[in-house]
Amino acid sequence: MDADEREKSGRKAIIVGISGNTILVIFNFIVGTFSGSTALIAESAHTFADILDSSIAFIGFKIGLKPPDIEHPYGYGRAESLAGLITVIFLLIIAFEILSEVYQKLLLGGGLAPPGWTAAIMALVGIVINFTMTNYMTKTGRNINSPAIIADAKHQRVDIFTCIAIFAGVVGSQLGMPILDPLVALLIVVLVLKTAFDVAKDNVNNILGKIPSEVILNDIKAAALSVDGTSGTHDIKVNYTGPYASVDLHIEVDPVLSLIEAHEISTQVEKRIIDQVDIVTIVNVHICITGEKGVCLD
Repeated sequence: MDADEREKSGRKAIIVGISGNTILVIFNFIVGTFSGSTALIAESAHTFADILDSSIAFIGFKIGLKPPDIEHPYGYGRAESLAGLITVIFLLIIAFEILSEVYQKLLLGGGLAPPGWTAAIMALVGIVINFTMTNYMTKTGRNINSPAIIADAKHQRVDIFTCIAIFAGVVGSQLGMPILDPLVALLIVVLVLKTAFDVAKDNVNNILGKIPSEVILNDIKAAALSVDGTSGTHDIKVNYTGPYASVDLHIEVDPVLSLIEAHEISTQVEKRIIDQVDIVTIVNVHICITGEKGVCLD
């Protein structure tokens, strides 16, 4: 996928997320206030964080699209992972704010009146909207291999479960258990913290260059070995930089080949890997004599 197509798809996904969440923030707050649902008001705060997260994801996504330069020869792809970590900070802040409201209700004697049925209806609407946005953003994020958008989608997925919990809390409150509403808000805190942990783990691994899947190593090896004259590969290293990756590998060739012939094979290997392994944009090939892994030409 070229940069222009990737940017177009990423921008569309983020706009969908921001637009949908803006609608949810407004209606969750209004309905939560008039229905008396602490959980729904907490969800409006959580959803507002989603808007901030999507905005941060968009900034990271745009920076990550910048081409390599002299000071950043591998590009700016890790900016998306940094954006994901900023998302974690906002998640922690929102969790603290919701927890403060729950503390007021449960431990400081705040009023425990059952919320109205409009809160349950709003929760059902939220389930549908969040489910639609999550699926769309997850699919797009994976298609364009964007850590920032995938992290944003994981955060969005939490809202599906919080809306289900809010609906159950409203029904339970109407059946004589008003304490369920603030308890659902407490559950939202737990889900937010779990999401923060998962997003932080994924993006830290990304920054550290962890290979996203062992499959990529097999794909790289297969692409290299598909070039005539390549008899083996070893020391394959993948540097994962945000949405893209660079590869260093050693290929083994016949020692009777001339330097020009060996170089031509290495050039073909570079091109073959970039063409066949979508995530790879840079390949450095080291030529080694067959059977002598310690003897390389470069």
